[in-house]
Amino acid sequence: MKLARQLLAFAGLALLALAPAHAQDKELVVGSSATYRPFAFENPNKEIVGYDIDMIRAIAQKAGLKIRIVNTPWTGIFAALNNGDVDLIISGVTINDKRKQSYDFSMPYFEARQLIAVPKDSTAKGLKDLAGKKIAVVTASTGDDTASREFGKTNPDIRRFENTPTVIAELANGGVDAAIGDNGVIAFRVQEHKNLKTVDDPSFPKEYFGIVVKQGNKALLAKINAGLAAVKADGSYAQIHKKWFQADAPVLPAQ
Repeated sequence: MKLARQLLAFAGLALLALAPAHAQDKELVVGSSATYRPFAFENPNKEIVGYDIDMIRAIAQKAGLKIRIVNTPWTGIFAALNNGDVDLIISGVTINDKRKQSYDFSMPYFEARQLIAVPKDSTAKGLKDLAGKKIAVVTASTGDDTASREFGKTNPDIRRFENTPTVIAELANGGVDAAIGDNGVIAFRVQEHKNLKTVDDPSFPKEYFGIVVKQGNKALLAKINAGLAAVKADGSYAQIHKKWFQADAPVLPAQ
């Protein structure tokens, strides 16, 4: 209860300080790759929906930001931010030191870990068991980084693809022996294939997703963080997490 009161107080003060944002006229373009179910994907009406979409809409509402969400392929999403085609990114982007050298991140909005997918008859128990196996990852993803650190970035057994549906399809069709990716999307996709299962390697550390803005855009980052603090404090974050993952939301760090 004490933590909740502190969050409410912080969020209230932050949003009060940002009150002029409610008069904002500029529409901000949000880039999100809509092939990342359940975080962002197109429904039958071609609308982009998902956990990330619900979160950014709730954050924008609290911060008084007008937003328009644009389906942006993962392989070009950072270039779109650099070029000014989008103003911010919410697309399951893991916060890490390498990315922080080039971009600014919000407070975390999702707790993640890497997860391995393999055929049901696989005996693999963890990452090291994939040595000599063909591994599918999304290009430039945290899964790509994980496989590259363990087996070498130029290892020909690491097969890189544009998005997670393609990665899982390649695994399900026998083109590779394993896939590595973020736990939320890998677990969701594996449920669609009865011949696959997941392997949780306990050595994989906790990771966190953040909203990305251009480096130095402190004004926009402050508004996003204020909105996120309010969404955490009023229970919206917990409700959105429960909706998409049928599980209680973990407590997220402030930074």
